[in-house]
Amino acid sequence: MARVTVEDCITKVPNRFDLVIMAAQRARAISAGSTLTLERDDDRNPVVALREIAEETVDPSELEQTVVKGLQKHIEIDEPEEEEMDLLAIQQEISGAMEEDAKQEGLPEDVTEGEAADAADTDAAAADDAEDAPTADETPQETDTDDVKDGEG
Repeated sequence: MARVTVEDCITKVPNRFDLVIMAAQRARAISAGSTLTLERDDDRNPVVALREIAEETVDPSELEQTVVKGLQKHIEIDEPEEEEMDLLAIQQEISGAMEEDAKQEGLPEDVTEGEAADAADTDAAAADDAEDAPTADETPQETDTDDVKDGEG
């Protein structure tokens, strides 16, 4: 069989750059074990890929999609189902109701009832410690001057 050239494929893929990228992608797929749509005839993978494109045994738009997916860094995420959206709305309503209850009780929004009880216990313990500690108004006990050495020897 005659060697295939880029000119044979230009009628199928008008842009030479796109053609080279698609043929390279197909050649990589063949190297990875993809099934051939033509007989190899002792040709290397890039030549087989160009022959497949020229004879239209592979879909150029499909090759283009695989190239784009291979180069993408951002992975598309499926939109959540309607049921999932309903569950999210219910969770938001519950958290909103909890925040309203916290406001009515005078608690900060991000503090739960258990954390509020722990904070109250800590505040009470700190108040007890504060009563035992001397204040700035109290004078320290006077020391005996005879007990202090002048440092003279």
